Amino acid sequence: MPGTQKAPRRLGDLLQEAGLLNFAQLQQALRVQRQTGERLGRVLVNLGFVSERDVLNILEMQLGIPQITLMDKLNPALVGTFPEPLLRRHRAVPVKREGRRLLVAMNDPLDQVAIDDLHLATGLEIDPVLAAEQEIETVLEKVFLPEGPAPRPQEPVGRLVVEELPAELAQGEYPDEYLENGPPVIRLVNFIIARAVGLRASDIHIEPREGGVLVRFRQDGLLRETFTFTLQAHRPLVSRLKIMAGMDITEKRLPQDGRIQIKFAGRNVDLRVSSLPTIFGEKIVLRILDQGANLLPVEMLGFTGENLNRFLRLLQSSGGMILITGPTGSGKTTTLYAALNRLRNPGLSIQTIEDPVEYVLEGINQTQVNVKAGLTFAAGLRAILRQDPDVIMVGEIRDRETAEIAVRAATTGHLVLSTLHTNDAAGALTRLIDMGVEPFLAASAVSGVVSQRLVRMLCPHCRRPYEPDLDAPERVFLAGTPENGGLTLYSAAGCGYCEQTGYRGRTSIQEVLKISGDIRKMITGKCSAGEIKQRAIAEGMTTLLCDGVQKALRGVTGLSEVMRVAYNEEDGPPIFSHPVLAK
Repeated sequence: MPGTQKAPRRLGDLLQEAGLLNFAQLQQALRVQRQTGERLGRVLVNLGFVSERDVLNILEMQLGIPQITLMDKLNPALVGTFPEPLLRRHRAVPVKREGRRLLVAMNDPLDQVAIDDLHLATGLEIDPVLAAEQEIETVLEKVFLPEGPAPRPQEPVGRLVVEELPAELAQGEYPDEYLENGPPVIRLVNFIIARAVGLRASDIHIEPREGGVLVRFRQDGLLRETFTFTLQAHRPLVSRLKIMAGMDITEKRLPQDGRIQIKFAGRNVDLRVSSLPTIFGEKIVLRILDQGANLLPVEMLGFTGENLNRFLRLLQSSGGMILITGPTGSGKTTTLYAALNRLRNPGLSIQTIEDPVEYVLEGINQTQVNVKAGLTFAAGLRAILRQDPDVIMVGEIRDRETAEIAVRAATTGHLVLSTLHTNDAAGALTRLIDMGVEPFLAASAVSGVVSQRLVRMLCPHCRRPYEPDLDAPERVFLAGTPENGGLTLYSAAGCGYCEQTGYRGRTSIQEVLKISGDIRKMITGKCSAGEIKQRAIAEGMTTLLCDGVQKALRGVTGLSEVMRVAYNEEDGPPIFSHPVLAK
């Protein structure tokens, strides 16, 4: 086939030969490509090593494959005769047919698999030409999404063009007729994402209702209603998001997952997209992973002085297992990555097995779980142990097999970090035994456990101190705290800085359980989590609730917030007799 004979030359080699890319950048991009499955050209552009125009120019110069402006050559009738999934999968647009030859615009003319698929599907000889990926995406939307507002050719696909939004939208105001009166769905999606990232939201929920579409942002752990649209907006909005996430827009009956990578204000932002059928249509949830905003050092995770010292001493161990526990959304992954970031050292081999890989850390070997291919946590962990690592991070211990392998790794000279879903630190030890790990192995393997929750931080601009009345619920709850000097708490007032919520940002409350000799004996003797917890308190452990109350007394958060995330009446009255609280 003419036009395909030069395909064996690799894009990375061509960019290196042209001086646009160095060896270290190429190796980093290849690692990211293996983890994400994205094409190398897209990875290089996302990492900021080259521009898309650089890629197109080098391919045109080195391979002699011409570039075209796709919108000038667009033939919608011709494009519409080809299977939509095939074109979307390979990001290809038929441009012109002459006899048995088909001119096809592609972003990656070195993709021999795509060329072969097109040849097999059409029976025609394929002649590739170069086109920008954003133009290809725009054309496919224009041809295959006639029900939605037509995107303008000059608008980039999958990029946030916040500066082009009308002033009222940049301020967060949204007239319901915005979609109907001209601007395309591309700008609507870009605006929603830009607004969410700008407000530091962790999730976007797009929910069809009987009377319209509700968009809610999760800010500081709680969902807030942000926009409402007419039902007319739902179909093109969902289709646009599914296209960006690489999902099947024709499948509306089954849940799907996808991923979008964008740049916002110079930061890489990953969006994990999930669709779920409901009685009124598909609900879409986007989880925002802002790599530039969320990767914090250990010292900024909210650890109080003694808890921080305990955790840092655990990280200095050459072996053993450190577990981070808490419910979903309690910041466990952030703590794991902060720990890995602190442990990074050219003299150490650090390997992770994760699902998913949320942040790419330079100098650390990260592996993505792929259950369909047979790469489970347990299988990946076995392979990692053959790679002579010093530090191993297991994203989550979910089953007996993974637990047993991780425990044995921790007892053979490896430092293992992982997470469990338990209510407190002591519960992690009994959970391992419940999973089938022998008590003596759990006792010898685990060095320490951190249990944590996330609480909203009071806005520093509008928080107000107050002294509760003698019969107020706060005083009843805090019975046992010193009152002779008065009891000062802080309330959330609300101002423009915090958007009238009274809170801005979140911090952690933690308990750090260090496994002592006595506690090891209790684990081996199969003592209950409650007994282990009492012993840990006697040895100086500050409980979650006590840590939260300390932060409430200092005005970091509100007492009601601490009670919301850390207090359970079934556990009995809180214990505030620990000397740390009395200080």
